[in-house]
Amino acid sequence: MLYHRFFRAEKLILALLLLLISAPFSSDLRGDEPNILTRVVFQDDDAKTVRWADLLAGSPPKLGPVQTIAGFPKLDAEKQSLVQMGVAEGMILVGVRDEEDGKLQSGWVLIDSGVRSEDHGDHSHSTYESAPKIVATQLDNAQGNPAHLYVYDNVFYLANDKLNGYTRIDPKTLDLKSGVSEIVKQAQFVSGGGGHITLAAVDKKVGYSSWIDRSGERQGQVDVSRFSDGKVAYSLKLPSGGIHGATSNSGKVFFAPSDGICWVEADLDASLGATQVKTHHLSLGKEASSDKPLRTGAFTNLGHHVLFVTGKGAQATLCTLDAQATDPQPTMIPLGLEEGASPVGPMVGYFLGETPIALLFHDHPSTSEAKHYLSVVELDPNRDGLFADAAILHRMEVGRSRVSGHAGHHDASILADQKHALLSNPGDGTLVLVRPRRAEEVATFQVGGAPSKVETIGGPSGH
Repeated sequence: MLYHRFFRAEKLILALLLLLISAPFSSDLRGDEPNILTRVVFQDDDAKTVRWADLLAGSPPKLGPVQTIAGFPKLDAEKQSLVQMGVAEGMILVGVRDEEDGKLQSGWVLIDSGVRSEDHGDHSHSTYESAPKIVATQLDNAQGNPAHLYVYDNVFYLANDKLNGYTRIDPKTLDLKSGVSEIVKQAQFVSGGGGHITLAAVDKKVGYSSWIDRSGERQGQVDVSRFSDGKVAYSLKLPSGGIHGATSNSGKVFFAPSDGICWVEADLDASLGATQVKTHHLSLGKEASSDKPLRTGAFTNLGHHVLFVTGKGAQATLCTLDAQATDPQPTMIPLGLEEGASPVGPMVGYFLGETPIALLFHDHPSTSEAKHYLSVVELDPNRDGLFADAAILHRMEVGRSRVSGHAGHHDASILADQKHALLSNPGDGTLVLVRPRRAEEVATFQVGGAPSKVETIGGPSGH
């Protein structure tokens, strides 16, 4: 009797073992890496380098080991800095400037993120083939000390301020197997703009680049250049100078001079000439404490809308323009920030099954002890495709910024899952995963240093 019980138990154990062998193993049993939700790449303003980690699935999600990108150039922390970062076609471009007007070492670093994504209509599939790696570096005393980096139509445009032009790098046309020196040669220099260049590119054909001058013969000047030959075709004159922002959307080009907003119809073959181009001006009002015109410094695009911020403190406002309109007029959404706070953003995106939202940080001077917040703005509550009814959804407290010039600001990147956003807190050395529509903090990751500009590349790996 005892023998038969033992035999039955042995058969049961054997059957269970066979079932385990034949059944698909979980990732833990296989010893595989956990599912990757996205790849995180961020600038560390302390170390003057770019770091990365994978965000891993879990409850809550976890951040994998944080690493510096292998081979990233060692910069002089006192004399050099990183200037913005962009992503296109799985590639990352980072600008570098120095404190000696480009005479020390400035230029750019091109990085392969190691992420490949395929669009399958209603979803995309991402594979994480390798760690990020340096593809090419161009750092020397002849790169014009860039300050601004733009991405239009998945092409990089890096302003070379002291060279009166900009570098155009199209990841799709690069021969990545040709070696560093050959890749550098594939970058195109385009003449146009000067001082502290901001620029817009239209349909991979023509570029509009600005001069920063507030007075003199270059005041309000915008150069229009063809990419076919990289030369200036003609120049426009805006009614005011100090241009510090530009973008293109829906066949129009928008500029941010010292007074309000200006826009022109895009000239795709740069054939009209300055006298045939009509410049439109939109006033944003005046500062509450003076007669100084309100202005903005940068634009963000979302579909056929152009978004930007103006004012500070109680006068801070989010503005939206429908670029498809014949006569676009700004919709103004008061933000009501704390005294001394400046709006940073907006970072915008569409959320799964929801209306689009904008994220705006309330940044303070580094000497301020005030709390920092994030305003979440619902852009299209009635779902009519217009942003005329945009309204603040809620605000949530976030970590600290550490503003120093153009560095040390908060940043945010909306994940491919269209549910989460990753925020950077330079003053706290943290990255925070949030669900903005719920004002919910999901996880905080201590990464050290001063994480500022952050990008998330790729969606769930689907192991």
